[in-house]
Amino acid sequence: MRPVRRLPRPRTLRARLTFGLVVLLAVSCAAVGLAAVVELNGFLTQRLDEQLAQVGTRFPESLEHKGALPDDHDGDEHGDTRRLATGTFGARLLDGRVTHKGLIRSGDPSADLDVGLSAADRARLAGVPADGRPHTVGLSALGDYRVVASAGRDRDVLIAGLPLEPVQATVRRLELVAGIVFGLALVVTGVAGALWVRWSLRPLSRVADTATRVSELPLASGVVALPARAPETDPRGEVGRVAGAFNRMLGHVEDALTKRHASEERLRSFAADASHELRTPVASVRGHAELALLHPGPVPAEVTRALERIAAESSRMGEMVDDLLLLARLDAGRPLEREPVDLTRLVLDAVTDARAAGPDHRWTLDLPAEPVTVPGDTHRLHQVLANLLANARLHTPAGTKVTVTLETEAAEAAGGAGGTADGDRSAAAGEVAATATAAATGTARLSVHDDGPGVPEDLRPGVFERFTRAEHRRRPDASGGGAGLGLSIVAAVVEAHGGRVALDSLPGATTFTVLLPLGDVSSG
Repeated sequence: MRPVRRLPRPRTLRARLTFGLVVLLAVSCAAVGLAAVVELNGFLTQRLDEQLAQVGTRFPESLEHKGALPDDHDGDEHGDTRRLATGTFGARLLDGRVTHKGLIRSGDPSADLDVGLSAADRARLAGVPADGRPHTVGLSALGDYRVVASAGRDRDVLIAGLPLEPVQATVRRLELVAGIVFGLALVVTGVAGALWVRWSLRPLSRVADTATRVSELPLASGVVALPARAPETDPRGEVGRVAGAFNRMLGHVEDALTKRHASEERLRSFAADASHELRTPVASVRGHAELALLHPGPVPAEVTRALERIAAESSRMGEMVDDLLLLARLDAGRPLEREPVDLTRLVLDAVTDARAAGPDHRWTLDLPAEPVTVPGDTHRLHQVLANLLANARLHTPAGTKVTVTLETEAAEAAGGAGGTADGDRSAAAGEVAATATAAATGTARLSVHDDGPGVPEDLRPGVFERFTRAEHRRRPDASGGGAGLGLSIVAAVVEAHGGRVALDSLPGATTFTVLLPLGDVSSG
């Protein structure tokens, strides 16, 4: 069974108002036209019935005497037939059979007695009740007639009739004229109504345009300059009230965004200052702990264990402080070094280090035949690789296979690479659009794939956010772990290089993909 197609519905408010106006006018025109046609048809039919009453039974009575009236002896046998209207029909029935019939034709003062009636016509005439009231009968040879049947003096039935064709022609003429006039009225009203509605809704269209421009602004971070407010009209009207409320809402949003930006700036400044100030005392604590461990004299085991823990935790705290300081500098827009970086060499070194740190994992490489070079900061890109490999090592069980792939993509394919699967767009919260240089010269694609348990679905949206820790979710036997800054540093560093990072994770298949623009590495 084929599905039934629905008629298209107007989608815009302007189209709906215009459509509703035209529909209401069409219904009104149809009601007026129908009432006019019914009233005119009834009026003309009534006039025809009055003429039929004037004809009476004299004409059908004359048919028995070949057109002469039974008691007409003045020598003017056709006097009455001359006064009858053209198309007047008469018939005499006896015992349900038509014995005589006649018709007044145009220009003929005598009755035409040779009227061809079919058997069906005769049956219809016989079925007309002899009650002296007008009835409508359809005759195949003559058309529709308005007839009156009356009982005669010889136990016969006399029928007189007038044609309905003049009435029907007049009604059809009215229907045609009304259809043309109402059709033109609907067309003119539709065009004029559309222009009127368009003009009336111009203030609302301006509000919609302003709202569209606001929706296209990046409101997530940074300084946001909202567009000019929507023009306000009469506040007593609905459109004016909407425009006023919308402008007040924009004012509140602008105030909130300004306060949010100021708060973010204070937070970044605090994080940078705190990280910078903590580097010295943390390094001092670690140095004193290591110095104490080098004491040549006897030291109790409990003290040695405490000093070792102090040194380890201070080292971990120092790494965390360095990471926070790096993120604060990247948030502030500090430029990174820009020099040719051999990604192939970085991948080889990073995988070698990861293999030494995680010998219980299987590490494989898939590198191109030619070296891949991108412009950027060597140290920071190495940190990206190290963090991705450490993430795969720390959050997957022993025996997991980790594959690192490096390849280049042409500019045409670069735009569609690195997409997330089955709607995991929210997991790529750290993604940013590649720069124009990348679009012109191509992209380096670096992916780290593992066959571990995968990232839980509820953690994917915030996987690139700071302080996101999931080692107890991906690897139950994991002990300790980082501060949850590794992937946020990956996203920030890749973004600072004009690239993007994405996650595609399913049970048994987790892939982190980094796209970096190849750019122009000749300048360094």
